[in-house]
Amino acid sequence: MNEIFKGIRPLDYVLAALMTAAGVLLMVENVAASGEDLPHPLSTTSWAMVPAFLLVTLPILWRRRNILAVVGITTVLTVAHVLAFGWITRCGVLIPLAFALAYAVGRFGGIWRNHVLGLAGIVVLNLVMLARDASIDTVVSALPVALPGVALFYGIGVLVQNRVSKQSVGNAPVDERLAA
Repeated sequence: MNEIFKGIRPLDYVLAALMTAAGVLLMVENVAASGEDLPHPLSTTSWAMVPAFLLVTLPILWRRRNILAVVGITTVLTVAHVLAFGWITRCGVLIPLAFALAYAVGRFGGIWRNHVLGLAGIVVLNLVMLARDASIDTVVSALPVALPGVALFYGIGVLVQNRVSKQSVGNAPVDERLAA
């Protein structure tokens, strides 16, 4: 059992807890909402969307271990949530989650192919989520917030990774620097 939590740091738990708590609160709000003041009427107010959304937000906990798997699982579970529950509000949690995933791709992605695949998955995540978000008028109206935010957080992740890499090379003994 301990093997599944290997490599997870305290801030990873905090991030996952915040995203999951925000997701649960948003889904409870969807259950309680009438949907009359939203651009699109709610498709359902089923309590089943609460634990199902928990599955969408929880994978961020393992972002350091395999960011591509985390992005893929989060995207697939978001697609399933959209298909199962239709028009409800998800953007309040999934846009910040996409920002956190973008940072993690920049920070932990490794080779550039992983960066491209991770960012593509995040774009799909945003498009799927925004396609059936009851609080969004149109997908086009939210993309100017979602995609630049993803790019900004990805860039911050890349910058942090570059600084960490330079520090680790600078602190290495001379023999290791020559081997690198």
